[in-house]
Amino acid sequence: MILHTLIARKRILVGLGLTISSWALAQGYGPEVAASKMTVPEGFEVKLFASEPEIRQPVAMEFDHRGRLWVIQYLQYPNPAGLERVEVDRWSRTTYDRVPEPPPKGPRGADRITICEDTDGDGVADSFKDFVDGLNLASGLAFGHGGVFVLQVPYLLFYPDKNHDDIPDSDPEVCLTGFGMQDAHSVANSLTFGPDGWLYGNQGSTVTAHIRGIEFQQGVWRYHPVTKEFELFCEGGGNMWGLDFNEWGDLFSSTNVGPALCLHGVQGGYYWKSFGKHGDLHNPYAYGYFDHMKEANYVGGHVTVGGSFYRGPSFPEEYIGKYIGGNLLSHDVYWHVIESDGSTYQARHGGELAVSNDAWCAPTDVTIGPDGAVYFSDWNDQRTAHPDPDADWDRTNGRVYRIQVKDAAPVPVDLSEKSNNELIDLLGSQNQWMVRHARSILTERRDPSIQSTLKEMIGRPSDSNTQLEALWTLYSCGGMTDDLADSLLLHLKPEVRRWVVHFLGDAREVPQSSGERLVQMARTEADVRVRSQLASTAKRIQSEFGLRIVKEIVARDEDGGDPHVPLLIWWALEAHSVSSQHLAMELLTQEDVWNSSLFQKEILPRLMRRYAAEGTEETDEACFALLNRADDPTPLLESLGEGWGDRGRKIRGMEGGSLFTSYAASNLEAVNEEDSSIRISGDLRNELKTLLEADPKNPQLLTLLCKAGDPDSLNRVREWAFDSDSTDDHRKVSLKILSEVQDSESREQFLSQLSTETSPEFFEPLLEGVRRTARDEDAGALLTLYREAPVDRQSKILEVILSKEAFALAFLKKVEAGE
Repeated sequence: MILHTLIARKRILVGLGLTISSWALAQGYGPEVAASKMTVPEGFEVKLFASEPEIRQPVAMEFDHRGRLWVIQYLQYPNPAGLERVEVDRWSRTTYDRVPEPPPKGPRGADRITICEDTDGDGVADSFKDFVDGLNLASGLAFGHGGVFVLQVPYLLFYPDKNHDDIPDSDPEVCLTGFGMQDAHSVANSLTFGPDGWLYGNQGSTVTAHIRGIEFQQGVWRYHPVTKEFELFCEGGGNMWGLDFNEWGDLFSSTNVGPALCLHGVQGGYYWKSFGKHGDLHNPYAYGYFDHMKEANYVGGHVTVGGSFYRGPSFPEEYIGKYIGGNLLSHDVYWHVIESDGSTYQARHGGELAVSNDAWCAPTDVTIGPDGAVYFSDWNDQRTAHPDPDADWDRTNGRVYRIQVKDAAPVPVDLSEKSNNELIDLLGSQNQWMVRHARSILTERRDPSIQSTLKEMIGRPSDSNTQLEALWTLYSCGGMTDDLADSLLLHLKPEVRRWVVHFLGDAREVPQSSGERLVQMARTEADVRVRSQLASTAKRIQSEFGLRIVKEIVARDEDGGDPHVPLLIWWALEAHSVSSQHLAMELLTQEDVWNSSLFQKEILPRLMRRYAAEGTEETDEACFALLNRADDPTPLLESLGEGWGDRGRKIRGMEGGSLFTSYAASNLEAVNEEDSSIRISGDLRNELKTLLEADPKNPQLLTLLCKAGDPDSLNRVREWAFDSDSTDDHRKVSLKILSEVQDSESREQFLSQLSTETSPEFFEPLLEGVRRTARDEDAGALLTLYREAPVDRQSKILEVILSKEAFALAFLKKVEAGE
């Protein structure tokens, strides 16, 4: 079929007067020629491992335990088979007519998973067979637990293959459903087993997932194949495509937000995303977020994909531990240095591993082979931007290249038949491919007889990561007990302590002994990364211990300058602040906490805002107590006002952050404009009035009291706003306050003064007051004002007219009537 197609194309092109040589040039370099055009560092070489026609549109790849490369051919991109588009928005987010059934019942697509094998050891694949075909937007795969996990949105599927004959034993099991499929270049991707035995993945930016009651757009999620648990590991990020773990088990996701290289994903973290395009964070009380990990001396386009840490046996020392990723828009493969930055990391460009010198080269994934060679897939197309969904996409091309030390020979490998003892020995290998696959097989076997050996390895002094690898394997095999966890919290190696803290948090409910040890660690732990994980764990476990961990870390006052710890502490506190308010207030108002700079700068303003946002009698009393305790209430007054503003954006019974919630909340606010006063407790109101008595013209206090509907404050501000004897400063502030609180009693005065106001500095505050307070019956007055206003003011008045349906309709009627 392919030969016939090429001959037909040749005839057409010759008929158009084009030669074969010009056609070949228009199609880009052939696979072998493209490899020869690439530039690599001295001592390296690039070889073509696989290409069209066997491999086309490769988007993800992974080696199995037998050293064979499995490749997803994303041939169905960009439109799913069998579905009809109902709507496409400005960002190409597509709504389809239905949710497809999972395979094999659902629509049959063109995607396939192909096993590429080098049977003769020359470094080139010569055997190709499909494990499964007919997939419909498949974007990730991972091996484990007797089969293959496959992402095909909206599903996470599991194809059992217990006898490893490369034929699925049955139809796939549906592990998860609900991943977003609105945009095929942003779907869930990068299936990767973490060191803890969970299966991790990214989801990109312009899709929305709804999984087991959890809605999210971009973020990192995880699924446990044994317990079947699912959770959002961290929320936010760019259009991430590529996920890996460093030697300490920290998670990194490649991103399209250059000059950032990737995102260091921390458990329970919230990250920047394009909020206007993708909606708010789903925790409306996050009150902050982490940014992407910036890279010094960034090189290339803004999209990094497939980032993987190199810990193989063949590259020179300078590459060990480096982060290798494809740069989609520069068509190259780079290596990067990842360095500590407090509890997180920073990056700098290391160098070029492969410069393609080919504008058609489009790296989509990077992985490390069993012999230490670096493999990268090349989508290979004239276009690298995601196109119009109806564009004629070229699906004829695709390559996989192998970057290796010169004259290196591939090493045959098959770990699937090795004994437990042989696999345990491999946990100490310097070849991370061997380590990960050994851990994976041991996790799948879950043999209790190996637990004593693993425990002994954890306790054995070592300069390598063998202790950590043994810990991860033991936990993944179900061998972690409460007593063992308690003892390992005292381990000499901080990374072991950190991961035990992590494991305890994953349990959600910790025993009394473990909880007390965690609190003690928060008081004395010297390693900032362990303290960072303590904060993440404090968010997840019961308040009795979570809040005490927060208290101890804050009281130490050591982490205010860390890039991550302050917000992690806040997110832990926020998780318990309302449900365990009395304990939170008891702990946080103690002298050592209250007087710490970390608390005063990072925690207290957010806590005030959170309680103000909740808006109950109990949380108002907490606001009163915090104000009453503060030496300088000014920062807290600002937080109080922000919290009241949060009430207007909150819809009871709905999770914050959804695109619908953002829309609905804004409309709900418009509906409730007639009743905009904030209801607060008597103690809080009296505290604000007491503060106002000491500073009668304080605009913050007046604004707050007016928002709370205090009649004395409202009358005072109205007098200043509309009294000609008021100073200009008082008048401007007062107009702003009345506008903010949508004071209906000032409606007529806003309109009347606007019609006669000549000063530009008062015109806009008055117009804003009209916008916020005018009623439908004021349409005539506004149209008259528009008609009689100077030209330079008409456009601003027209904006107000068009902001309200009744005004806009009245305006259009006047236009139709020629008036």
